[in-house]
Amino acid sequence: MSIYPKNSVIMAPLAGYTDLPYRRLLRRHGCYYAFTEMIDTGSLIYSKKVTRNFMDRGDEEEWLGIQIVGAKIDEISKAIDIINQREFSVLDLNLGCPTPKVVRKGKGGGLGRNPDLAAEIIELMVKKSRFPVTAKMRIQDEKDPESTIYLAKKLEESGVEAITIHGRLLKAIYSGPCYADIIAAVRESVNVQVVANGGVVGRESYLELRKNSGCSEIMIARGAMGNPWIFEEILENRKPITTEELSDEMERHVLETVDYYGETLAMKLSRKYILDYLGGRGYTGKLKCNVSRISTVDEFKYFMEEVRKGPTARYKTWAKKFFEEF
Repeated sequence: MSIYPKNSVIMAPLAGYTDLPYRRLLRRHGCYYAFTEMIDTGSLIYSKKVTRNFMDRGDEEEWLGIQIVGAKIDEISKAIDIINQREFSVLDLNLGCPTPKVVRKGKGGGLGRNPDLAAEIIELMVKKSRFPVTAKMRIQDEKDPESTIYLAKKLEESGVEAITIHGRLLKAIYSGPCYADIIAAVRESVNVQVVANGGVVGRESYLELRKNSGCSEIMIARGAMGNPWIFEEILENRKPITTEELSDEMERHVLETVDYYGETLAMKLSRKYILDYLGGRGYTGKLKCNVSRISTVDEFKYFMEEVRKGPTARYKTWAKKFFEEF
């Protein structure tokens, strides 16, 4: 039985992003399958309350996966004991995070380079977890699929029920082409469900990844940053957003983040969200620079008055070819 129904569009676990307020934002625009932020197993066991908050689940969230990153058997075992006290739809192991401080510790993408240890960890997770176990990995070679197939088969033999594959090498981080042909080769070589991931920023790139990978299930990641409407674009072929829609959703998102974290922390966290919303939408560099100075709700509301005026006149003239309204 597959973890995801055919044609599912899934939101990836994004560190620093997919907390409860962010997921509520995405769900308003058609996202059903979503994950917590990536959670470090050591931090989950030993660290502060903030890490435990990553596991918060809204009452309205019918489907929620949790993703962990780690490479120590004892830590992962203890983390699963904590996770088993909550309710999740799947437990996912990260084998692809490219962050240097993660990779240096043998976690994330570093663990993806160690198939034997990765398989041992998956076996433990399958044995202890109350929830189905999945994994997210990267391709291991952009020309020869055999090393990627080998890792995927090791995970399959260890009991994973689905594998998400990011079609870029670890060293590529998030740039460059997505090698969907390598994902396709893996899909044809294993019997578990394979989800394709990498480079989806809209409906066109979504359809291209589906076609080239042969996967009907696609995971969205950075393409949803500042663009929660991507799910409606993909699933419903919706029209581009207006300035009013952008402004209303940005303001609602930030204020819900304030309700969740409190003003001081929320405004600090929200600066990156605000810049994501403004990016590529014709707003001036001067306005974007002012984001770093926002530290209170009152300052944010004043800032939003400028956002609601819309992008520059030059951008509006260009964009009228594609937008009916601002």
